[in-house]
Amino acid sequence: MTPDLSAEFAGIRSPNPFWLASAPPTDRAVNVQRAFTAGWGGVVWKTLGVDPPVVNVSGPRYGFWQGDNRRVQGFSNIELISDRPIRINLREIAEIKAQWPDRAVVVSVMFPLEASVWAEWLPRIEATGADGIELNLGCPHGMSERGMGSAMGQAPELVERVTRLAKAHTRLPVIVKLTPNVTDITWSAAAARAGGADAVSLINTINSIVSVDLERMAPMPTVDGKGTHGGYCGPAVKPIALNMVAEIARHPSLAGLPISGIGGVGTWRDAAEFMALGATNIQVCTAAMLYGFRIVEDLVGGLRSWMTGQGHTRLEDVIGRAVPNVRDWSQLNLNFVTKAQIDAHRCIGCGRCYIACEDTSHQAIGRVADTGRYQVRAEDCVGCNLCVAVCPVSDCISMETLDSGVDPRTGVPITTQPMNWAQHPNNPVAPCPSGERQGD
Repeated sequence: MTPDLSAEFAGIRSPNPFWLASAPPTDRAVNVQRAFTAGWGGVVWKTLGVDPPVVNVSGPRYGFWQGDNRRVQGFSNIELISDRPIRINLREIAEIKAQWPDRAVVVSVMFPLEASVWAEWLPRIEATGADGIELNLGCPHGMSERGMGSAMGQAPELVERVTRLAKAHTRLPVIVKLTPNVTDITWSAAAARAGGADAVSLINTINSIVSVDLERMAPMPTVDGKGTHGGYCGPAVKPIALNMVAEIARHPSLAGLPISGIGGVGTWRDAAEFMALGATNIQVCTAAMLYGFRIVEDLVGGLRSWMTGQGHTRLEDVIGRAVPNVRDWSQLNLNFVTKAQIDAHRCIGCGRCYIACEDTSHQAIGRVADTGRYQVRAEDCVGCNLCVAVCPVSDCISMETLDSGVDPRTGVPITTQPMNWAQHPNNPVAPCPSGERQGD
């Protein structure tokens, strides 16, 4: 049976869960028209604002970090919200929604905390036929210096206040886009829920300076010899985004709050990981900017193929499946033991695993003289899997689980019963049998 990828997020339906995030790709009708023709399930229109008018720089707006193969790993921008008149944007939004009634069209807004502004413009946005409102409380540059964007998103009391203000002036679902530039993302999510948010989306970009031009001695991108901090996104931010999505999804007081996952999604696997950690749908920006709108074909086709192989028939079979396995460190099983094993037939004798382990780990790998290959001394291996990370050969080194027997490191019998850190003898706050404090 072909999996059904139709999605519903905060009451908004789309033919698939892949939306373009609020950014340059959703700045105008011609872009969105091309995106929907390519197969995207929805868009969040680039953030609209009101007076004073926005003026973007005419020089470079993007900085980037490239890996050894010149693929962009991290992407930074200093572009502001839409610099097009709001009335023109609203006219185009209405035209797009009329042409594509089955696609999700959500409008991102960034307004000051003035009730009259929200009372004037949210009904006008609603009149376009748009499906929802996204509050941009995350932009870390330019607009934050005007008291909006992340300047609001970093203060939970302002998150609640602006959410409540939006809800008072529209019947559309209100999605709050959260900034990652905070200590605890759940505080922001709780504030959004308290203000009546129908959903949250995250993460927005991370405040950053992506690189420095050592000739001009200025941050990149450089505008007339000067630079500024910008918003960081792309594949490099995915681990941060996954963690923040999971923190909200597993928080008891935030149960049931719909999450739109954003941050470094470029493949179907990325999307599946976000969904497994609780995201109901996925927003994409950087990958579309780097590779074009047709990447949605790979996203949709890859996700459908994987779901078929796993026996999943709908997105709900995937969403949140990994959340119960996300635990605090104190809940990990301290009796679980793994050891590295090197496949002698795959080993090319490069020695990278040996150098990494010898210099920076536990000196658990040795060279076999007659073969020039390497092998693991189980009694010294702590199962850290650093060797797996540095090995250039796929599947050459594997981590094998010891289910029973004796741990060669300690001589202690291995049990499959989890040990809680709170009762572990090495815990400095755990009581000792003799009553003295640990470390005395």
